[in-house]
Amino acid sequence: MIIFNKKFIFLIKILLTYLIISTNGQTSDSNYLNEGIKLYQENKIQESKMLFEKDIVFNPKSEISYLYLAKIFSQGENDSEQEVNLKSVLLINPENEEATYLLTLLKIKQFNYSETKKLINKFELICKSLCSKKVVLKEKFQKLNPENEKNYNQ
Repeated sequence: MIIFNKKFIFLIKILLTYLIISTNGQTSDSNYLNEGIKLYQENKIQESKMLFEKDIVFNPKSEISYLYLAKIFSQGENDSEQEVNLKSVLLINPENEEATYLLTLLKIKQFNYSETKKLINKFELICKSLCSKKVVLKEKFQKLNPENEKNYNQ
């Protein structure tokens, strides 16, 4: 009986040690995200980019880091990287309205009529806080002509 108690106490100690270590690791990981947001807001784009990338290394499902990276690549006119990051956000959370909105704007910029139409329909279904942006999307979509897409792709 005494041996069982010692084993039980030993297992509890191991469990507590593991919980303390994993909690400290998660705290430092979230610091990458928080510090990245802070630097992004201070317009320190390259520094924030590195922190968002580090956050993704430790937390591959970091929806917010992917979203900020997409915004950074949008400023740098790197459409392919912006698209990759926006699609990553939507894989993690298909109802992320900001990512859907930004991807729709990107598809309009690329003259992709069919994708834009699908994304606008999706945006209308999922929007909660950005619903006022529907008007902007529809106005830009009206200017997007399927003929432009054919000319652009040739």
